[in-house]
Amino acid sequence: MKITGLKPVLVNGGYINWVFVRVETDVPGLIGWGESSLEWKTNAVAGAIRDLEPLVLGQDPTRIERLWQLMHRGAFYRGGIVVASAMSGIDQACWDILGKSLNQPVYRLLGGAVRDRVRLYGHLTGDGIPRAKSQTLGEIAQASLVDGLTALKCGPSRMNRPMEGAAAVKASVAEIAEIRRAIGDGVDLMVDLHGRCSPALSVEIGKALEGLGLLFLEEPCLPYSVSGMKKVADQVRIPIAAGERLATRWEFEPLIASRAVEVLQPDPSHCGGISEARRIAALAETHYMSMAFHNPLSHINTQACLHLGMATPNFLIQEVIQRHHSWRYEVVGPALEIKDGYAHPGDRPGLGVEVNEAECAKHPPIETRQPEAVLVDGSVTDW
Repeated sequence: MKITGLKPVLVNGGYINWVFVRVETDVPGLIGWGESSLEWKTNAVAGAIRDLEPLVLGQDPTRIERLWQLMHRGAFYRGGIVVASAMSGIDQACWDILGKSLNQPVYRLLGGAVRDRVRLYGHLTGDGIPRAKSQTLGEIAQASLVDGLTALKCGPSRMNRPMEGAAAVKASVAEIAEIRRAIGDGVDLMVDLHGRCSPALSVEIGKALEGLGLLFLEEPCLPYSVSGMKKVADQVRIPIAAGERLATRWEFEPLIASRAVEVLQPDPSHCGGISEARRIAALAETHYMSMAFHNPLSHINTQACLHLGMATPNFLIQEVIQRHHSWRYEVVGPALEIKDGYAHPGDRPGLGVEVNEAECAKHPPIETRQPEAVLVDGSVTDW
């Protein structure tokens, strides 16, 4: 079997464009699909996919590890998050092809199921669930717990300066406390600071949140500073999570080795695909760390995450977009079925997704721009 074609398919997914990868083979009717979506980097990722095409054309798509090494090491310059995202979609598509060629779902090819179903968590915003402007944070949180979800992630509503006084810290903590009161202790709650705080401020906010029983505190500060993350982990009695911005095991290794995190969040569309997510998970397992794969993207990446969750021993919980667009599953189906807060990737061959390119064409990509993150004094902060 050989790869005969590689095509990025761009779709307007709303706040970002989705970048799908179609990998064609010389076997009639056998194609694979993956996702390389990288927020606000549509053109760069699509270009990187085209740059990788000469390396993979004519190659056997079922020799997945060799293809990964070829893409990663086959050029003088090794890529960062953009090239890793391009690789990720190709890698996912090759797993899809392998599963289809063997008539097996991907999770069985990853060693088989280690659990019966995958636990999910949603977001405070409810991902498009209609709500009245007069609703309180507590009411929004309750409305976000659809489909039997028993875990929810939220974050402070304001941008933070590198350091804040007592009033700002209390205001942010009060929002989280209101959400906790509304959903009760029976729902696991996670807080994402989105890397907007300095390590010192992260410690201050983290300590103030300690009594709320959080499952984890995500990106309290930017993960590029291992010493900063370590400072927070050492001083805050909440498990620290990070990883959505990182690519390949080499960027995760310093956080793991320093014990700066307890929960790793690689994104299979960013980190190097299913293959690399597995390696990161194995590295984390040797340090008794948990995995919560990052996933705010389309149903292709959701399925990749579910297959990983089924086959990863140290998996914790899976991020999922509960609702987005009414046409979401017309572009990529079949629809995700959530029952009692859990889901299963299904036993369809490969990733188990069907991409309707005619529907994709109805939602052409748009020129996206990352929203500005500006403080009250007009200075730029981390988004």
